[in-house]
Amino acid sequence: MDKPFKELRFTRSRQAVTFVIAGVVFLCLAGGLLALWSWRVNNPLSLWWALLPLTAAWGCLRLAARLTRHAYLLLSPLGIEIFPFFRPAQNMQLFSWAEIQHAELSEDQCLLTLTLAGYEDAKVIISLDPVKLSARPLLRKAVEGVMERRAENGEARIPKSEGMTNAE
Repeated sequence: MDKPFKELRFTRSRQAVTFVIAGVVFLCLAGGLLALWSWRVNNPLSLWWALLPLTAAWGCLRLAARLTRHAYLLLSPLGIEIFPFFRPAQNMQLFSWAEIQHAELSEDQCLLTLTLAGYEDAKVIISLDPVKLSARPLLRKAVEGVMERRAENGEARIPKSEGMTNAE
């Protein structure tokens, strides 16, 4: 039995790698400061100075965990939901499938372009840079599958050619 998908989540896990690396660098810096203090090098810094890089490491690693757990793009039966980096719960955007005339990924799989129905030049271009490279083919397959299913059911509106008029 063919079941339609419930939802597909794509996270910012590619961006999380940067924050994991930054967190590790801050941990190493804190370790270096603690080593200098424990070796009693000439005029060592206070032990409390290690708290600064430890706090930065904690913040980076916590942000990395958040980026890998929370959605960036969510494909659901309602449409495509986009969650921004800052205040995702308040600034989330939903483009329902009825609003979307056509959706496609660029050849290099870096951009998702949504053409809105009822408008000739209204497009939403979504960067896929935060999404892992290995997840992009799944996103392409899901978007193309929805567009094909809509075309088969006659739900998708076919854009008119630029040279055609209503009389033709």
